[in-house]
Amino acid sequence: MPQPLLEVRNLRVEFPTRRGKLVALDDISFDIAPGEILGVVGESGAGKSLTGAAIIGLLDPPGRVASGEIRFDGRRIDNLPYEEMRKVRGRQIGAIFQDPLTSLNPLYTVGRQIVETIMTHLPVNNDEARKRAIRLLQETGIPAAEARIDQYPHQFSGGMRQRVVIALALAAEPKLIVADEPTTALDVSIQAQIISLLKRLCKDHGAAVMLVTHDMGVIAETCDRVAVMYAGRIAEIGPVHDVIHAPAHPYTVGLMGSIPAMDEDRERLLQIDGAMPRLTAIPTGCAFNPRCPKVYDRCKVERPDLMPAGPTRAACWLHAPALREAA
Repeated sequence: MPQPLLEVRNLRVEFPTRRGKLVALDDISFDIAPGEILGVVGESGAGKSLTGAAIIGLLDPPGRVASGEIRFDGRRIDNLPYEEMRKVRGRQIGAIFQDPLTSLNPLYTVGRQIVETIMTHLPVNNDEARKRAIRLLQETGIPAAEARIDQYPHQFSGGMRQRVVIALALAAEPKLIVADEPTTALDVSIQAQIISLLKRLCKDHGAAVMLVTHDMGVIAETCDRVAVMYAGRIAEIGPVHDVIHAPAHPYTVGLMGSIPAMDEDRERLLQIDGAMPRLTAIPTGCAFNPRCPKVYDRCKVERPDLMPAGPTRAACWLHAPALREAA
């Protein structure tokens, strides 16, 4: 196995409030290898975007990393001073957000923004940076890049703006890209183009990707491995084919059953009763136990960690060694 590019170990993110600390991420651990695409999936509020924000050092105050560590390329980055982290962000870790307008300044041309990013992180002059910016826009599928480089963000459609943001994320040749719901605001045909583009660019540039989404179709089409999150923890993680076709955690089973399949004749989709708990009301034991169809006594009092569950790892007592031996 190659040395992981990104290592997240026992990450805990807290938000101090008047009523005490709210734990938004609780004991999250995973790796991403060079060139790998890891999908992070789950319902709204599961902690997907927060995990990405913690990695790139953009947690909204008063949120903070309370414990654990994040290592990038062998170097710990979660405790870096703000200015040091700025040098890592952009140069070594790129970011793509759900709404491209949050990443683009409406007062500057897209070319100026890409050129400034390139010149901030790479030892090139203005002419070289502009040529590289045009090449990036061409790579990301923007026609007539030589002319469009001098246009403003509002002159681009939603899909084209997202391509500009991808070019911006790749500007300094980062080793890792954190993509937070990069296709959610786009229509389906444009989604497919952006996903195809991300896969191709990562292959060409050798970058690893952490792809945050709630769309299992995007995960199936794009990722090598997938982490399923629930209530601030990882419920299951493993190769994408195994998680989709042989899910080991009851929550993952429910997620997969709620996806319409073109090759099956089903009158009704499965649904997971209930809703994800609020941070102020996470139940004792396994957080999924009030909604779980296979819950038993241990689930209500003791919280499971990730454990081997066939080709994947699942945080579920159904896969505890004693139960497996009994079966």
